[in-house]
Amino acid sequence: MSKLKIAIQKSGRLYEDSIKLLRDCGISYNDGKDQLKVSVDNFPLEIFYLRNSDIPQYVEDGVVDVAIVGENLLIETSKNIDVVEHLGFSKCRVSMAVPKDIDTDDLSYFNAKKIATSYPNTLRRFLDENNIKADIHVISGSVEIAPNIGLAEGICDIVSSGSTLFKNGLRETKVILKSEAVLAKNQNLSEEKEAILGKLLFRIQAVQKAKNSKYILLNVPNSKIESVSKILPVLKSPTVIPLAEEGWSSIHSVIDESRFWEVIDELKQAGAQDILIIPIDKMVI
Repeated sequence: MSKLKIAIQKSGRLYEDSIKLLRDCGISYNDGKDQLKVSVDNFPLEIFYLRNSDIPQYVEDGVVDVAIVGENLLIETSKNIDVVEHLGFSKCRVSMAVPKDIDTDDLSYFNAKKIATSYPNTLRRFLDENNIKADIHVISGSVEIAPNIGLAEGICDIVSSGSTLFKNGLRETKVILKSEAVLAKNQNLSEEKEAILGKLLFRIQAVQKAKNSKYILLNVPNSKIESVSKILPVLKSPTVIPLAEEGWSSIHSVIDESRFWEVIDELKQAGAQDILIIPIDKMVI
């Protein structure tokens, strides 16, 4: 049987989250970070540890079949690769930044200026779209030091928390794009490998859905069951279980993490009591 070859970043911010996702999906293997690849024991998968910048080309060429990679890198490299799933972690943005003593956020500041970046293609497209003429200096790392050493008057770089910009006396002025980790694939997978990818994607979606949901249990007077049930965002309908105390029932359901506090307040106002929230490990729909 064929094995699906998946590439992940061998070091850096994406590595830990990628490994955690695979393990949450029940993928069992020995950590082979110092190796090029490792085989999985309980799933038809081979994991390749590659340099982040090499991954898009490896996927396009078919050296690997799929990859967990930053969407910002795919946009920068413009490879013929299909995004299969947005994964919701390693979120960041590619942004313009200037020395903190520059008092304008207007893009016109960058006209005729030198801009240091490791995302020249993304930056060039953005500047062209906004009719900004600037001199782009490509730097492979430590872009944020460029203004301090006189190499550039602004930068375009990846930003997560913004702390690196702050430490180097810079401030963010414009977000060019927002990014997160994605599962991407080669456009010419065999039917057999597409089937394996489908099984892996099923597991990933179950894990991701569970991560964004919570199991909720609450007690309500029987007279309030209908009104409380209408508030709960459920998969089909809530589970209602009579309590030992006459006139009361326990309602079980699933709640979206993003609406947690909003829904809890509504439930309390509708008469719910003894509300218990439990994490969900996997969620198969």
